[in-house]
Amino acid sequence: MHSSTRHITHLRLAMAATVGLIIALVAGNEGCTSGSGSHNDADTGLHRLPDTLRVATLYSPTSYFIYRGQPMGYDYDLVERLAADKGMALKIEVAPSLNAAVGMLDSGKVDLIAYDVPITAEYKDKVIPAGPENITTQVLVQPLRGDSTIKDVTELVGRTVYVEKGSKYEQRLINLNEELGGGITIMPVDQDTLITEDLIGMVDRGELPLTIVDSDIAAMNKGYYPALDISLPVSFEQRSAWGVAPGHQWLADSIDAWAAEARPRQEQALLLKRYFEQSKGDYDPNGDNFAGGRISPYDDLLKKYAAEIGWDWRLLAAQAYTESKFKPKAQSWAGARGLLQIMPATARDFGVTAKQLFDPETNIRTAVRYIAQIDKWLESRIPDPEERKKFVFAAYNAGIGHVYDAIALADKYNLSSTKWDGNVEKAILWKMNPRYYRDKVVKYGYSRGRETYDYVRRIYSFYNKAKQSVSP
Repeated sequence: MHSSTRHITHLRLAMAATVGLIIALVAGNEGCTSGSGSHNDADTGLHRLPDTLRVATLYSPTSYFIYRGQPMGYDYDLVERLAADKGMALKIEVAPSLNAAVGMLDSGKVDLIAYDVPITAEYKDKVIPAGPENITTQVLVQPLRGDSTIKDVTELVGRTVYVEKGSKYEQRLINLNEELGGGITIMPVDQDTLITEDLIGMVDRGELPLTIVDSDIAAMNKGYYPALDISLPVSFEQRSAWGVAPGHQWLADSIDAWAAEARPRQEQALLLKRYFEQSKGDYDPNGDNFAGGRISPYDDLLKKYAAEIGWDWRLLAAQAYTESKFKPKAQSWAGARGLLQIMPATARDFGVTAKQLFDPETNIRTAVRYIAQIDKWLESRIPDPEERKKFVFAAYNAGIGHVYDAIALADKYNLSSTKWDGNVEKAILWKMNPRYYRDKVVKYGYSRGRETYDYVRRIYSFYNKAKQSVSP
């Protein structure tokens, strides 16, 4: 596993497994029974796991977000598995901040915080750590330069590092600069303008030299930017975990015991790979080789089904290339499949199984029907049919809810809510920024707006080249 990703404290979980066994034996000896459904494997002395596990989390790129209409996130997926394994229903409450989540826990509104709660003195009396422990450091984000890659913090002297203004990263750099006797040029960036993920992308594009972020955020983004180096830690380790309320040690013990079991640990390893290690981008801007006046081996199918919605088939081909580079067996980190990368849940709405999505014709036909559905959803909001295509692509990529949010943000902040270029595309970028995804007009929280912004632009770049080389 990559050194910068999460890992479990094995001793802690081994002890938890032992505690869980003792508790289960005690519960068995006491002959406890459930009045509203059996959770015998989850009995914890005088306590039982609830029929519904009420969980607080926060929108974030790692914990919880909506992608193509599906709830996702490392913490969300893991707590969903916990609930399923223990026979509990799951109720998610999205808190606006960590302090608000702690308040929900204290008031009894939720049973568990499934989000990284720092294991520090600040939270010692408010939260009992539970479940897999996350250990992160702050790391330097830099382009891979071979022998010239920075390998020691002392090499930061004489360098310029960009960080979010007022963030823990800025404070760490200030402290590090003092420890080294000065020489680091610290460039704070206003968080209202650029956030951590923006800075990482700018380093990848060569627009900034260096930045600093948490190692889990760095690992997740390396899936999009494989040419970055994130191996140099610049801070001490920070421990964090899920949390339960003081007085609920029995619940923490039960979660710890579950997390120490073989199957949950295997599932956690798969989630770590999915969210923090697996590549999330495979786009080649030089893939426009239109030999013989053809775009792909699937031109005839693209023509057939594009005609059903009155689209130029070359535009649909541009989307298929952007999605999969015309690979019919492609499968993304999120589970999207086939030429046009359809999510299995979306396919089920059209009577198509996940396996059938690997068939090129089935995939294209399903995608076109989904496009027609999205177009209908947007028709009343975006009257111009050509302009609406860009919104359709954005919704196909991110999910219709995030596009509705971007339209609402554009309207609130005096952009044109019916124009994509320079307007709603700007608002979709804001969906990465807590200031905006926590705005009252936003209903679907965090979204990786940069991906959607680039997605629409890549489709039209390919399409414009195709129009010059391939006949309609």
